[in-house]
Amino acid sequence: MVLHAFEVLRRPLITEKSTILQEEHNRYTFEVDPRANKAQVKMAVEKSFSVQVIGVNMVRVKGKRKRFGGKIVQEPSWKKAVVSLKQGDKIQVFEGA
Repeated sequence: MVLHAFEVLRRPLITEKSTILQEEHNRYTFEVDPRANKAQVKMAVEKSFSVQVIGVNMVRVKGKRKRFGGKIVQEPSWKKAVVSLKQGDKIQVFEGA
């Protein structure tokens, strides 16, 4: 299945761990479409932010179970991509400028 570049990336993930990866290793974290593969994520990041991607690591994150009184609710599972950029490239969404 071919996804459009803007369908692949859902949102940037800004957490304490992802901020450390960004500052020390020039890696950025995104929530991506569960159907997307590494090649599609690489192409989407390069096209959207005009940067050169060196590598992509992907993880399936299982949804958590939560209790509301007597009910147990399962949050949906999702997919995360950690993208490594060429030295000197930056993504402005994360930098705040």
